[in-house]
Amino acid sequence: MQVVVPRFLSFFLAAVLPFAYPLSAQQAPDQFRWVNFHSSTDNDVVAWVTRSLEAEHWTSISEIGVEYDAALVVTMMRPSSQALPSGDLFTVWSVSLTSHVVTPLITGVNLRFVDWLRFSESAPRELGALYNNCAECAADTYFTAFHYDVTQHAWSARWLRGGQTAPIWSANPPDGVTLTQVYAAMADPNGREFMATWSHFNYGNEKPPADFIYRYDLDAYSGLEHTQPIVGKDAEGLKLRLCSGQGALPGLARGQDSALCQQLLPPPRTERKPVTTPPANNHGKSVPPGAHH
Repeated sequence: MQVVVPRFLSFFLAAVLPFAYPLSAQQAPDQFRWVNFHSSTDNDVVAWVTRSLEAEHWTSISEIGVEYDAALVVTMMRPSSQALPSGDLFTVWSVSLTSHVVTPLITGVNLRFVDWLRFSESAPRELGALYNNCAECAADTYFTAFHYDVTQHAWSARWLRGGQTAPIWSANPPDGVTLTQVYAAMADPNGREFMATWSHFNYGNEKPPADFIYRYDLDAYSGLEHTQPIVGKDAEGLKLRLCSGQGALPGLARGQDSALCQQLLPPPRTERKPVTTPPANNHGKSVPPGAHH
């Protein structure tokens, strides 16, 4: 049986499932709005989306966002009636509001919308999100952003490859390897934002350590997605930015407290405090210059 979950229940789930749907700090595009499941003006949209997804597998609809003629839809699938909500499998869809065409974008668990991000100076902000690939396991974490594609009249997910998006954290290091990870979303001086990751593999005595640093952004001219390895001096500079966490976007930074970062950053300056205690041989009998005895 398929059930549409009212949005107030989604807010309740956000409270009991940490970081499920944080409120956005940045302004959404003017043409975007979240559907209100309790508003009669949105009944037609809810009915249209529900009918469009009839042939798909889901147990509830948790969110519907509308921009122009397409809806960004989040459905949930609970494996069984005894399963915990934390194990619900989500799917994000693009649903056409002019036809009943539906397109699955990503699937995973623990979806967290984080903020509206600006990857291009001239384009609208995009809805950033984090999610995991499994529940109750050593999960990998992925980053993406959802945007309305005006050429396709549909929603799309950024950095999508092989069913997943940009990998930013892994709980599965290779055997015998110590893995340290750092990531942060930051902004360039021109205001364009990007995600950067640093993975440091320590092989012990087997071989020298290896660093893999990536930047995920959009090409300023074509608007196409970049997955760019960073090397050389650029890599050293980005390491410092990642570890300092300065300018990192809220909810989109992790690993700055690692020992690797603490070793890389300069120690905090400690200001010398003025001495206020008198010297040991002071008996309170000193006389100011020029004073009469």
